[in-house]
Amino acid sequence: MTRIAAVLVRQSMAQAAPEGMDPDEFLEAMAEDTYEMVAGLQLVTPVLVTSVPGLDAIVWPGTEVLTIDEDEPLKAIMSRFDGDQAVVIGADAPDLPPLLVGKLFRELGRAQITLCPAEDGGAVALACGLPMPEWADPDLDDPDPVTTLRAQAPGRRMVATGPGWHRLRTPEDLTRLDPGLEGWDNLRALLKAH
Repeated sequence: MTRIAAVLVRQSMAQAAPEGMDPDEFLEAMAEDTYEMVAGLQLVTPVLVTSVPGLDAIVWPGTEVLTIDEDEPLKAIMSRFDGDQAVVIGADAPDLPPLLVGKLFRELGRAQITLCPAEDGGAVALACGLPMPEWADPDLDDPDPVTTLRAQAPGRRMVATGPGWHRLRTPEDLTRLDPGLEGWDNLRALLKAH
């Protein structure tokens, strides 16, 4: 079974940069941390999906980099993957524990789509079998993606959720980063230097 773990980077994710910090530098550090978590996972193929030019410098050699439009829908992005299952993770979750990604794949045994809901709405990550079910038109920035997808689904129990996490969407969200958690080293160093 081929499993893809894709990190989604959109330019708009730079808006969480604290005042006085270069938003592009902030976005790159955040995306690199999220990518490194994904690249360290067992039995998955990491992919970087980005609307931001120049980010191929953060990935390991051989990693596929897909260039997208800033507002390209998730369904269109998922249609470009070649594998059996895929998870897309927002790059604005640099401290996401790898265990939560594994739980999304595991839930696919009983549902067609699984979500890691984000605190304050939206989703941190979404996993599904490939190709994505015809009925689904997901959006990680939908205020209530679970309700939306369940309304789109033709039957019950087609959409499952794993444990939730947080995304960095505003400078205030940086307080959610847990200094005790492993990972997010690039962003941690950048914030310390700031």
